[in-house]
Amino acid sequence: MVTADQLLVKQINKSIVLNTIRKKEVISRAGIAEFTGLNKSTVSFLVDELIKEGLVKEIGPGESKGGRKPIMLTINDKGGCVIGVDLGVNYILTVLTDLVGNELWEKKVDIKLGEDKEKVIDLLMQSIEEAIENAPRTVKGITGIGIGVPGIVDYRKGTVLMAPNLKWKDVPLKEMVEEKFKIKVHIDNEANVGAVGEKWFGVGIECSNFVYVSAGIGIGTGIIVNGELYRGASGLAGEIGHATINIYDELCNCGNTGCWENYASERALLDYMQAQLKQGKQDKYINSQNISDLNALRIIDFAHKGSSIAIEGLREIGKNLGVGIINLINTFNPEMVIIGNTLSLAEDIILPEILDEVSKKCFVYKYHKVKIRTSKLKFHAGAMGAVSLVISKLFAHPEF
Repeated sequence: MVTADQLLVKQINKSIVLNTIRKKEVISRAGIAEFTGLNKSTVSFLVDELIKEGLVKEIGPGESKGGRKPIMLTINDKGGCVIGVDLGVNYILTVLTDLVGNELWEKKVDIKLGEDKEKVIDLLMQSIEEAIENAPRTVKGITGIGIGVPGIVDYRKGTVLMAPNLKWKDVPLKEMVEEKFKIKVHIDNEANVGAVGEKWFGVGIECSNFVYVSAGIGIGTGIIVNGELYRGASGLAGEIGHATINIYDELCNCGNTGCWENYASERALLDYMQAQLKQGKQDKYINSQNISDLNALRIIDFAHKGSSIAIEGLREIGKNLGVGIINLINTFNPEMVIIGNTLSLAEDIILPEILDEVSKKCFVYKYHKVKIRTSKLKFHAGAMGAVSLVISKLFAHPEF
């Protein structure tokens, strides 16, 4: 009779084997045994199961070190598909990938700021439906849906407790999406999702301790400590965009005063443009004729075309991002700070300002030169992070 303990050991070993194949990309059964310390018969048995389940495939003989050539293994990219959704404040980005994160399809839908909750959820459901329709036939079909949300999320229940910039409160999003599509759904805060995405697919792959800064309409942070996402006592860690940096400032959407994101977000950038126009500053790119149509992406584009106002505004935002990043470095002493979301697309303008601010004012930086990088995944960090929510669960529990 197989005991519960034996089943647990088998499950753990199976996850170890599967993740070893993922990390090594191509490896033999003997190579897995050597790398993991598991005996060869256990590895062969578990690999055969993973092949039958469609998660692993053989890709032919490798080089011999004497004797028979080993049969090499890799993750079966046709084993299944994953849907990842970055539910932003002013957009929904949905991607469809295979089990190793190769993108198969994507769609971005713009949302009006302050759009009605029901309308946003309807657009979200439509985007997921389109992703399902565009999915190729695979062994396991759609293995899961991951969604990153800009707000405080009960990740266990999949409930959006509070999303100030969306004006959502107590929305059972996981339940709603699962009920419609009958597919397992994983929901988390978008900055947490971005951090996990960087750890799986981005510049954080080789990094055990880093902070991911999602710089979009608001600011959020995802914190990786010893290779794992740090959630805090109740899963709500990382809301540093709502840390006070000016006690005399105007009210933030969260109800606090003087939040960091009031100074260093897309919204802050738009406020800066408005203020410049009121002072009579304008150029051929940014002026009173087009101010109502401006968004961060257009401002970044104008900056790259030479708009002095756009460049000045982004430099100011970069400096203000630096102020918050100083606090992150002093608090967490990370190996790296990664900046993602929309503002990372202006890295050539904001990064020098951030580095200048940090090098001049950060106490810890004087003794430990923290790397400050923009996301390798750029605008896709959130969506690919949502994909990694699903893949990480699948690879941790391949039998479920």
